Amino acid sequence: MNEQRVNGAIDEVVGSAKSHIGNLTGNTGTQIEGAAQQIKGKVETAVGKLKDAVKGSQTNEKEEHASNRQDLYGQFLFG
Repeated sequence: MNEQRVNGAIDEVVGSAKSHIGNLTGNTGTQIEGAAQQIKGKVETAVGKLKDAVKGSQTNEKEEHASNRQDLYGQFLFG
């Protein structure tokens, strides 16, 4: 999990709390601010997940190439 996903999750929770407080107090500004922070958090979390997926894909690709090299080397040595 990267820093962007953590920050996104924090923004989602804080935004939700602000929105609920705004609902309880009838403060429309706080409701809107909370909803906006929640959306920001969801976007940030999604971007973080995408980055993790890309990074994981690249890692898997590197491992596959290393494995292929080892197979070729073994074939070369042992025919």
